[in-house]
Amino acid sequence: MRSARTWLFCLSLFCCGWLATGWFNPVIASDDKEKAISKPAAVEGEIQFEGRGEGFQPEPAKDECPSTFGPIVTDTAIPIEKGKFALQPTFGLNFTTNNFSPSWRRNSAGGDFKSFGMSWKFTYGLWNNLEIYAVIPYIHNWASNVNEPGPRGERAADFGGLGDINLTFKYRLVEETQAAPTVSAIFSPTFPSGHFRRLNPGRLGMDQLGSGLYNFTTGLNVSKYLSPVIVYGNLWYTMGTAYTSNEDRCPLVRDENGDLVEGDPVSTRVRNYPRDFVTVNLAAEYPLTKKWIALVELTSTWEAGRLIGHTANLAPAALLSCVPGIEYMATDKFSMALGVQIDLVGKNTTANITPLLSMVYAF
Repeated sequence: MRSARTWLFCLSLFCCGWLATGWFNPVIASDDKEKAISKPAAVEGEIQFEGRGEGFQPEPAKDECPSTFGPIVTDTAIPIEKGKFALQPTFGLNFTTNNFSPSWRRNSAGGDFKSFGMSWKFTYGLWNNLEIYAVIPYIHNWASNVNEPGPRGERAADFGGLGDINLTFKYRLVEETQAAPTVSAIFSPTFPSGHFRRLNPGRLGMDQLGSGLYNFTTGLNVSKYLSPVIVYGNLWYTMGTAYTSNEDRCPLVRDENGDLVEGDPVSTRVRNYPRDFVTVNLAAEYPLTKKWIALVELTSTWEAGRLIGHTANLAPAALLSCVPGIEYMATDKFSMALGVQIDLVGKNTTANITPLLSMVYAF
């Protein structure tokens, strides 16, 4: 009995000494609101972080990173806390202004085209430093005053439905310090859920809502607080599978007078081998007040050859865009951002202006 009391007394002394050591060591709050490990070189006091762009390790205690919404297009680097859930709807109305030629020139769009996009992003903290999110888009396209009419003379059409669904895994590799940025790796498959086959020529291409292929993306996200600015970056590489499409055409036939006129549409099956492409995004936030944050983004995609499989048989495309915007941190759980994506230069694609509204609610 005396021996047991002696061991219990020694164990109590050890626990008290360990707690005292932890008490007098300051604690740094981690950048995803998790409990942090005590570090002798940490700043004094516990630092709380809130918001979608949250969680940056401040360099001095008096200059902690503010809560922000985060960029609209550029992906963030810090995963959501384990067990937490966030919902982010994003709305965009796309106006096509021009077509980019293979020589980077702007040509006529060939009509009036616009598209409404509504994507729903569901984010969940699966493990520590690992989040998973799904993006489910709805798309509705309109065309009017089209220069090249459909087989029955159609010059206007519209169509809407589900787009291609994306699933992304994001894992933090490096936690931000005074010198190093936050670095996360992503793996992201995209599924061909959008309408793509059996297109109706009378809908003037408005019924194509998806790419028709599986895309697999991997790369890195980075972020860093460089007072007073928060910077973000994405570097991704995407590979797509081959797919078969139907190319509809209206062949010329001779009428009763022997003149060539458009006949019935004919569908030809074509095997497509899309190009791999690189995505490079940069963004910066500048807090104006505790509630309002200025935002600017530079987004781009650049198509190249194929690393695996058959040689690409589609023309290479490229696009560079900018997104100025403003963010509003309404509450600790709800925030929103408003911006405009403007396509600056590109080739073999369309030039668009797209007002964007995005909101986040964290549960």
